[in-house]
Amino acid sequence: MEILFFGQLTDITGTARIEVPAITDTDALKKVLIEKFPRLQAAKYSIAVDKKMVHEATVLNGQEVVALMPPFSGG
Repeated sequence: MEILFFGQLTDITGTARIEVPAITDTDALKKVLIEKFPRLQAAKYSIAVDKKMVHEATVLNGQEVVALMPPFSGG
């Protein structure tokens, strides 16, 4: 499964992209990512699965592209 990081999240993780083994859902994914990158726990971000924003636990099959994006600001 491909995980993409944007904005300040790339500073926290030190990368813009990682591959992880298949994970059952987005809640489990968050736990795995926080174990790997503890500073993510304090970060605010949204999750998109295959370019669609998700706001609750979403089932994953391991073939998705998941993006973690910091809050957006208008201007």
